[in-house]
Amino acid sequence: MYNPVVSTGPQLIQPPAPAERNWLPMIIAVAIIVVVGGGLFLFLERGKSGSSVTPISAQPDSYAANLPITNLAMSESSNLAGGKVTYLDGHITNKGDHTVTGITVQVLFRNYAHEVAQNETQPLMLIRAREPYIDVEPVSAAPLKPGDERDFRLIFDTVADSWDNAYPEIRIVHVDSK
Repeated sequence: MYNPVVSTGPQLIQPPAPAERNWLPMIIAVAIIVVVGGGLFLFLERGKSGSSVTPISAQPDSYAANLPITNLAMSESSNLAGGKVTYLDGHITNKGDHTVTGITVQVLFRNYAHEVAQNETQPLMLIRAREPYIDVEPVSAAPLKPGDERDFRLIFDTVADSWDNAYPEIRIVHVDSK
């Protein structure tokens, strides 16, 4: 039999020359990750319950004497992340002659040595509705006129482990009025 295919032996196939790596897409991707991660970190740090820190030595607002806080009650619940949320509910009355449009409070949680374990400053939120769940709104949404009384709720996503579980100290450090 005649075989028209003639073998000439193994053929050497040269692999293609390695292409020069383009680093630009990798640099852009890393820069985007760093910017997004940094922005998310800053957002989460600044957005913790709208809280900030006021020095313990800060003086109460001059109008604070006209805004007595009474009927404090604390509760806690679990959140979806497996942590717990602490609530501080109370009642506030405007015994002054101004309409109050904003209240900022400082809340001091103490440890067993009566030292400050946690210092948080946040806007006072008024309870708008209790059914089907407790809904809150800023004081600016429903200003407190002279003689008005309202219930409020403060929400704490975290409380220091060293907290002694006693009621925290609440101080009104800023009042907006008209």
